[in-house]
Amino acid sequence: MSLAKSFLFCLLILAAPAVLFAQDTVCIQCHGAQSGRLGEPVKLWRGSIHAANGISCHDCHGGDPTDFGNAMNPAKGFLGAPENDAIPDFCGRCHVGVKEDYLQSAHGQALGHGGPQCVTCHGNHRVVAASPDLINPRDCTRCHTYGRAEEIKSAVVATDSMISGLEKDLTRLHRLGIDTKELKGKIFSLRNEFHRLFHSVEVEKVRRQTAGFQKRLGKIRGSISTIEDRLARRKLLGGIAVALLVFGGALALLIYKSYREEE
Repeated sequence: MSLAKSFLFCLLILAAPAVLFAQDTVCIQCHGAQSGRLGEPVKLWRGSIHAANGISCHDCHGGDPTDFGNAMNPAKGFLGAPENDAIPDFCGRCHVGVKEDYLQSAHGQALGHGGPQCVTCHGNHRVVAASPDLINPRDCTRCHTYGRAEEIKSAVVATDSMISGLEKDLTRLHRLGIDTKELKGKIFSLRNEFHRLFHSVEVEKVRRQTAGFQKRLGKIRGSISTIEDRLARRKLLGGIAVALLVFGGALALLIYKSYREEE
């Protein structure tokens, strides 16, 4: 390697951390470098569904994420940690539909009287995605018995598995070169709508509406089956075409050999 190339390679290696660091907000740069209570939010956030989807500190807390001086300036929209009873409004700025379902539920009706709110189940900085796994004896029995929660979980887990299975099918089809954008969009919207249902905490409502979701998922399953059948036919036709080519080649070779022998 020439001296110039070696120098350029070393320069890129030294610059890489700075480039990656520059992509962080000033909130992450400051708190991420600290230990204890001040640094903990960043460590928790890195393992959250928010981080996985590109949601950073300023998306919830406001402020200027590019300026150390204004990062926590109320004039720039900075909001600190909300009070317990204000958490649904805080999270509901993005999760509007979920907030509506929650406030109408038994959980929401108990807000301010010992009832749970978003952070109780999902956590604060290490925010956990909505899934049937959140409905479990360890967490639910912090407030009440598990019986009713278990009924809700049994009603939703099969449908959630259907959604996961369809997402895997679409990922496989995408790898085969199939345009799955429209179907993925439908499943994304349906999954979010379905997960809203978890917040109602009404067993009969969950059971009733779950049947409707399964019917809609069945239509998506039908679309996927149509694509899979089309691929299977193409594969079969391709196999037949290859077989015919091999047969034709073998036949041509036999004819050629017969012709040579006659000579």
